[in-house]
Amino acid sequence: MTTVLLVDDDPLQAFVRTSLLKRHFNDVERAADAAEAFILVEEPQFAERLGLVVVGLNRPGLGNPAFVAELISRIPSMPVLVLGRYHEEAALFAGPNVRFLPPSVPSEQVLAVSRQMMNQYAPRVA
Repeated sequence: MTTVLLVDDDPLQAFVRTSLLKRHFNDVERAADAAEAFILVEEPQFAERLGLVVVGLNRPGLGNPAFVAELISRIPSMPVLVLGRYHEEAALFAGPNVRFLPPSVPSEQVLAVSRQMMNQYAPRVA
C-alpha cells in the first residue's frame, strides 16, 4: 500500500485535508510539522511505502520553500504537492516532481492533482 504524507501544521486544515485525501487514498498519515515529517521519512519502513508528500505549512518555523528544498535533497524522486500560502508562488519551489497549487484552488482540484501525481510517479516509488 502506498502512503500519502500530509505535512500540515494547522489542526483544522489538516483534519479537512486528511478527510479529502482519504476519499481516494487508503493510507494517509499526517505530520504536524516539518520536524515530525523528517522523522517519518527517515524511517526505512515508512519511506518504502511513501508515494506522495502534500505540504501545507502555515505557522512560523520551517516554511514551505525550505521544507520542500530539504525534503527533495533527502529524497530527490519523491513527488511533492505544495498547497501554497497567499504570499507564495510556484517559482519558490524547484524540482521536477514538485507541483504548486495556490490557496484558492478548490478541494476537488487538490484531490485530482494528488491522484495524477501518484499515478505519474508510481513507477519510481516502491
